[in-house]
Amino acid sequence: MTKINELLKESRTVSFEFFPPKSDAEAAVLGETIRDLESLHPSFVSVTYRGGAESRQRTYDLVTMMRRDTSLNPMAHLICVAHSRGELTEILEQYRDASIDNLMALGGDPPTEPDAKVGELQYALELVELARSVGDFSIGVAAHPAGHPRSETLNSDRDRLARKLEAADFGVTQFFFSIEEYRSLVNDIADRGVTKPILPGIMPVTSLSSVPRMATMGAPVPAWAIERLESAESTGGADAVREEGIALATELCAALLEEGAPGLHFYTLNRSKATREIALALGLNQK
Repeated sequence: MTKINELLKESRTVSFEFFPPKSDAEAAVLGETIRDLESLHPSFVSVTYRGGAESRQRTYDLVTMMRRDTSLNPMAHLICVAHSRGELTEILEQYRDASIDNLMALGGDPPTEPDAKVGELQYALELVELARSVGDFSIGVAAHPAGHPRSETLNSDRDRLARKLEAADFGVTQFFFSIEEYRSLVNDIADRGVTKPILPGIMPVTSLSSVPRMATMGAPVPAWAIERLESAESTGGADAVREEGIALATELCAALLEEGAPGLHFYTLNRSKATREIALALGLNQK
């Protein structure tokens, strides 16, 4: 298993993100997606985690299965919220003992259940520090080009991100839609004296119905992109919208590579077709 920080020193990376399936049907879809995208030889793949014992086990099972049964290089997500320090230490020890060397350290959304317990750690920086004390992990942290939704100001968000990146090995951004958003983020962090690699996150817009949801996730689709999608719909319907969304994402990826981004990280939603089309259009097969 290769550590992501070592891969980033060697060359540009291409990576895919999955979430653990909750049913047999979802597992079947994900299995097909993994087989399809594995053929592109990604540098690594990441597996999300929402917290709680059930989600914790699903993430662990998927990551260790990939480590054992595929050629993929997995990274496990871990969040602070709703865990005691002791529980987080136990999880980290399990990953260390399973030879899972890559970790995404996240704060996580506050639990909404009335009886949910409050975690002892609040911020991803604290989790990075705890992970360093447990094992020799390669650790990534999240970056938000538009700022974290809970941050008071963009400037304060950049300050916190710089501190996280100083402690971690690399960052991965929330998805975004214009090169200017990424350039501003990287420049702001560099102005704070931090030059750790920041991987841009990519999620193509394949339907107009997904536009409002993306805004609620802190990454609104810009008006100019919506105009292109709506124009496509008026001339060719849903299929044309999907095609235009793929074109928008491909253009963004090409601009990011031209800008010198250290790699591309694709949010797949456990589907392979759109990600595969973009990767192949850009010639991103890693072998």
